[in-house]
Amino acid sequence: QVQLVESGGGLVQAGGSLRLSCAASGSIFSINVMGWYRQAPGKQRELVAYITSGGSTNYADSVKGRFTISRDNAKNTVYLQINSLKPEDTAVYYCYARKVVETYWGQGTQVTVSS
Repeated sequence: QVQLVESGGGLVQAGGSLRLSCAASGSIFSINVMGWYRQAPGKQRELVAYITSGGSTNYADSVKGRFTISRDNAKNTVYLQINSLKPEDTAVYYCYARKVVETYWGQGTQVTVSS
């Protein structure tokens, strides 16, 4: 089992920044990918960004240039730096970790952007 604990969400004004953190613990070996999804009220969960064990990254078109995903392998932590926040970024952000077969999820952290 892998446990994921997110932190860093909050209420911020449009144009502001946040940094989300996701700390992994437990059976973290063989994790291939870690990343973030988000779910806004009334919408489906969507992929925001991910980073592979080799360091490759991928972003949703809607966040390219504003979001940066990174990882600290020594701390088993993935970060999502969010800049130039927009009201449409308001959502619950979920961290995930993927192995070959299993996918693990965090509990989610709320990001609310006021206009």
